[in-house]
Amino acid sequence: MKTILGKKVGMTQIFAESGEVIPVTVVEAGPEVVTQVKTVETDGYNAVQVGFEDQKPQRVNKPQTGHFAKSGAAPKKHLMEFAVEEGEEYQVGQEITVADFEEGILVDVTGTSKGKGTQGNIKRHGHHRGPMTHGSKHKRLHGALAGATYPSRVFKGNKSPGRMGRETVTVQNVRLVKVDANRNLMLIKGAVPGGKGSLVRIRPAIKGQDK
Repeated sequence: MKTILGKKVGMTQIFAESGEVIPVTVVEAGPEVVTQVKTVETDGYNAVQVGFEDQKPQRVNKPQTGHFAKSGAAPKKHLMEFAVEEGEEYQVGQEITVADFEEGILVDVTGTSKGKGTQGNIKRHGHHRGPMTHGSKHKRLHGALAGATYPSRVFKGNKSPGRMGRETVTVQNVRLVKVDANRNLMLIKGAVPGGKGSLVRIRPAIKGQDK
């Protein structure tokens, strides 16, 4: 279950051999370096920590500098760890690239959705608007909240205006259409969470592949 970090470049389209137009998201993924291998004996669980995207040394504090020096890797901007399946072995300093992923498989992509700021009920929850006629005081406002005399209070979890977006979102079972190992690019069918330049995490689909 290798996992790779990447940056969302944008969207485009490619043509299949049958002539079908396939919308794809281009992700510049890896290479990432294994910076630490965690085991049950040393850390209580099995996992691998990887680093992605070089960072300027002056932007790394002393503990992080020592951590990277111990692994022999250059300072990295992003660190992430993923669980290791039984039988999988990794070495500190090992590189994981897009070449480790096979074209045509299904993947899960995790990213941070675009922030929308504070929004009202209509945009945030898809509520209907009120009458748009002259004199209406309920054009884009929410409906009754407290229920008059009884229960005369607002229930917890009530859908109301508030912050929208900037949440961790995972799209599952999307097709990895093409892998360009020379340019560290992955072409994923459809849209993935986040804006251009945002960090995404790609791994083989946990719900299984095509039979």
